[in-house]
Amino acid sequence: MDETYIKVKGRWTYLYRAVGRDGQTLDFMLSERRDLAAARRFFKRAICTNGVPDRIVIDKSGANLAGLQAVNVSLKFTGCGRTTEIRQVKYLPRLRTH
Repeated sequence: MDETYIKVKGRWTYLYRAVGRDGQTLDFMLSERRDLAAARRFFKRAICTNGVPDRIVIDKSGANLAGLQAVNVSLKFTGCGRTTEIRQVKYLPRLRTH
């Protein structure tokens, strides 16, 4: 998972992306903010669409960590019982968009 700041129709916005191990974009979301609520909303949506992954690699963003931890708590107590391993890497390599 990564996020970046891009201009869309003249306005700066955050682009959140879930990327599979082969580099293919699995899901994305545009958000005006980069905060806990946006991260939680993105992770919930990506997991609902693609299923619960074994692990998610994120950067050192505190909002992304807190958002994913909140989703893990929700997964644990809603009957799924399965949570996602969180791996943090300080600098994720930038992925090319084609």
